[in-house]
Amino acid sequence: MSVGHTGVTNPAPPEPVIVCSTPQDECGVRDVLDRLGDTWSVYVIVELASGIRRFNELQRSIPGTISQRMLTLTLRRLERDGLVHRTVYPTVPARVEYGLTELGHSLTHLVRALADWSIENRPAIAAARRAWDDADGAAPPRP
Repeated sequence: MSVGHTGVTNPAPPEPVIVCSTPQDECGVRDVLDRLGDTWSVYVIVELASGIRRFNELQRSIPGTISQRMLTLTLRRLERDGLVHRTVYPTVPARVEYGLTELGHSLTHLVRALADWSIENRPAIAAARRAWDDADGAAPPRP
């Protein structure tokens, strides 16, 4: 400390990630994150980023076992949010195709950044989990 300095200097607090008018307002973030944080929405967005898909194509391309009902609900929610468009062709049987809207495409770079971050940091996260489990003595139950 310098001769003339007698007080403790606290660094300025970091800028908040989100600034809303009130804590209850949430700026609509929770609503969007709830949609994108569900089990299947990101998978659907990733698959549709590479082009238009028919329902069964989409269902087969998503990792895991998404049911027909869950895929239908996910597509409807994404369509309602303006991220996915649905095109029905007047054929017998009706042919339905799904694709990303311009708004949906604008989200793909963020999804890619999150995927890249996950891949890059997976070993560090695994090591932190092992260290926490070892220090705690009991690992949390696995799903």
